[in-house]
Amino acid sequence: MTRYLIAHPHKLISLNYFGDRYGVAKSSVSEDLGIIRDTFAERGVGKIETVPGASGGAFLVPSYDEIRATEVIEELVHLVDDETRLLPGGYVYMSDLLGNPDVLRKVGRLIATQYINQKIDVVMTIETKGIALAQAVAMYLNRPFVIVRNSSHITEGSTVSVNYVTASSQQIKKMELSRRSLQPGANVLIVDDFMKGGGSLNGMRSLVAEFGAKVVGMNVFAAGQFEGNRVVENCTALLNVDSSHDHFTVRR
Repeated sequence: MTRYLIAHPHKLISLNYFGDRYGVAKSSVSEDLGIIRDTFAERGVGKIETVPGASGGAFLVPSYDEIRATEVIEELVHLVDDETRLLPGGYVYMSDLLGNPDVLRKVGRLIATQYINQKIDVVMTIETKGIALAQAVAMYLNRPFVIVRNSSHITEGSTVSVNYVTASSQQIKKMELSRRSLQPGANVLIVDDFMKGGGSLNGMRSLVAEFGAKVVGMNVFAAGQFEGNRVVENCTALLNVDSSHDHFTVRR
C-alpha cells in the first residue's frame, strides 16, 4: 500500500480497491493506512488524506515538513558550493546534479511542497536543462508538464510564439509552445534550472498570457548574481549563488 500510494500521489484510491488488490478486509486497510499516515508524518515526507463516504478513499500528498526541507536545502548547498562549478558569465555547472535521480526526487518534492494547497493544472519549463526538473515536480503534483521550445519542431504541430529580451545580454529571442499544450484558464507553475536576469521566465509568463492561462508560481533551482533589476518578481530560488569579488558562495 505504501509503494502504491507513493507511485500515485494525489490520486484518490478507494479502500475497496486496496481490499480487493491485497485480499484483506476494509477494516484492515483502514488500520494499515493509519500506520502509514503516522509513519509519513513522523518522517516529515508527506500526508495521507482521507475522504469519507462510499466514493471516498485515501490519497498521498507528498511534501516535506520544515525540518526536512531545511535539511534538504543544506544538502543542496553543500553539493553546489564548489568554485570549480563557476562558468563564464556567472553561470554555474549543474548538469550532473540535475541528472541525478536522488537530487531530482528531493528537489521535485521540495518545490511541490510549496503548492500543496494551490490548484496546479500544468508545470511548464523551457528546453533543455529544466526538463528533468519540471518532470520531477510534475510527478509529485501528479500533473502534466509542458516544454517550451526555442525553435520550431514539426512534431509540435501548430504553435504560439512570443519574442522576449534576455535580461543578461539584451538579445531578442523567440520561444514557442504547441497550441495543444495549454487550455484557457489553466493554472501554470513555471519551473527552470537557473535564473540570472529572469528573461526566459518573463518570456514564459508572456507565453502563458497568450493562451489566456494564469501563472500561479515561478521556481528555479538556483539564482545567480545579476547586476541591475531582474525582469521578474516573486520567483522562488532554492539556492542563491554569489560569484562577486572573486569568490564563490552558495546560500539558501
